[in-house]
Amino acid sequence: MDGEPQRPGARGDRFLAHRGLIALCCGTSMAEAFLLIVVAPAARALAPQVSALPPLAIFHDLRWLYSTQRSWLWFGLLLAGLLVTRAALNTALVRLAWPAYLTPPPLAALRGALVVTTLACLLISPLVSLTFGVAILPFSWPFLALLPAMLLIALPLSHAGLAGTWWRTLPPTSAACWLLAEFAVLTAAAAVSAALPPPDAVPIAGLAGLVNARAWYGLTAAIARAAGQAPELAEPALARPGLAAEVSAGLTLPAVQRVPAGPMALAAVIAVVVALARLVFFFSGPAATGQPAPTVAWAAGTQGPAHAGGTAADAGNHPVLEIAGFGSWCCGQDRALAKTLPGTLVRQFSYLGTNRRGQPLPYGAKASNLPLPELGDRIAAQVWRLHEQTGKPVDIVAESEGTLGLDAMLAQHPGAPVGSVVLLSPIVAPGQYGYEASGSSLVTRDELHALIWFVGGLSPFGTSGAQTLISSVNSVGARFASAAAEHAPVRMLEVIPLADAVTLPTCPLPRSVVVIPAFHGELMGDPVALRTVSRFLTDRSVTGVPRLRATAEIMAAAAAAWRMPESTAPSPPCRSAPSGPASGHRRAGSSPANGRPQPASSGQQRGGIPTGGTRALTAPGLPWSASDWLPYRWTKR
Repeated sequence: MDGEPQRPGARGDRFLAHRGLIALCCGTSMAEAFLLIVVAPAARALAPQVSALPPLAIFHDLRWLYSTQRSWLWFGLLLAGLLVTRAALNTALVRLAWPAYLTPPPLAALRGALVVTTLACLLISPLVSLTFGVAILPFSWPFLALLPAMLLIALPLSHAGLAGTWWRTLPPTSAACWLLAEFAVLTAAAAVSAALPPPDAVPIAGLAGLVNARAWYGLTAAIARAAGQAPELAEPALARPGLAAEVSAGLTLPAVQRVPAGPMALAAVIAVVVALARLVFFFSGPAATGQPAPTVAWAAGTQGPAHAGGTAADAGNHPVLEIAGFGSWCCGQDRALAKTLPGTLVRQFSYLGTNRRGQPLPYGAKASNLPLPELGDRIAAQVWRLHEQTGKPVDIVAESEGTLGLDAMLAQHPGAPVGSVVLLSPIVAPGQYGYEASGSSLVTRDELHALIWFVGGLSPFGTSGAQTLISSVNSVGARFASAAAEHAPVRMLEVIPLADAVTLPTCPLPRSVVVIPAFHGELMGDPVALRTVSRFLTDRSVTGVPRLRATAEIMAAAAAAWRMPESTAPSPPCRSAPSGPASGHRRAGSSPANGRPQPASSGQQRGGIPTGGTRALTAPGLPWSASDWLPYRWTKR
């Protein structure tokens, strides 16, 4: 990737000789980092991208633009200003990075840069809208899809700001390599910045800006080399009549085609992205609705009397309500959770409700597209029905959308007879971004709705997709999550697939979290996850899980470089996870009458770790307390 020609004529054109380029790249990155430390320290990971190569820098600009609630009129005015500013900055960087043995491109190149910037904004805009949607409903699948799509669109545009005939050429290999290398460096810079105090983001941004300057220099050298202008041939070439102006503008690439190679490459990339999305939905789509299968019998009378002191009896005999996620179906599929908990009544939750006998009604993939208040009510109704049938508190195992429904239930029905709770692939910090539900037309809302309509048409869920669910999370998701975190204490465990680390807040993981290698929404059938669930619900120590917590924290910090900027601090703010094992914990007492956990004494301290009164609850041998759950599932108020 060494972009400068290595011939005698280039010896005076070394990278460090381009002091203006270095100063502009480092200065703009450090200036944004300093500004963000003052006004929005949680977003400091984005600062180095302000001087990145054009496609990455435009992705940076649009995310800031989409982070504000603007009408179409104000959005258009701000976008126009953004286009002019970005085109001017890119033109200045091209001139400063241009090889010294060639005449710099004329200022008229600003017009071409403006056209390229506008085109890139149009192509990248849907991906920014998808990033905004991930901020509303954070889970890994769309985020893992948008990053490759963004890079695929960026590659044909990697030379667009330098070569005047870019639309009739394909970028040289070294140009694509510089783009990918810069993406990797900016990702690493975000991870390092998150691990250090906020003031350290300024020198980190400066170092990343130096890499940006080297990428600009290498890219321009690659374009010049592709134009066939070797240093020792530069002067004779420029002596030819009319050729100097063409070379200075980068217009004499030998690979120029008579067909629009650039737009054709972009069209092919878009077609590939759409086709891959359709194939993913086709091969991973939900199966057809089946018939209700017999539930596993609950062995009555197996639970012994409550222990002295009010400690709950064996939680393995509590009935369990299994809440699957979006796109699931009921019933008749492999009941992996029921097989993991023999002798326990494990009943599936139905998004359509239950029949007169309390059995779940069969439903298809589209039934889970529900508003959260309605979903919370239906979960509460089925929890109470199961509690009335068994006389026991109901343990809940919820996955993905089911965790949102659980938040809604706890917020709306705080008296529901809930025992232990396991969250699989939990939606953490929903609704941190949002759009206005009504009022003047907003770009963020309208474009996101259009994107949902388009992607929904590729999926088995129809053009409505998950619009109802997303709109509900946008309106009440953060409020329900905050209220659920303040709910009466219950034993909780979160099992997070490693893939979901890319959408987690950049906070230290609390000790109530287990991370396992898996993808979002696949834990109901994962052997490691099921074994963890079984041990937790039967009051045994959770052991044998992979040690991936540090890996997940690093992934979350690195991914913050490509998410929506966090312009405000979370509430409550991130806290450091307690250190040191808490051995010999004793679960707080529970009432023999209803089996509900009772608060431990305020200020109780166990294993050297102070806990917060009503949240001081653990299972025997479990190395965490429920108090660790609250600071993790933070929500913006």
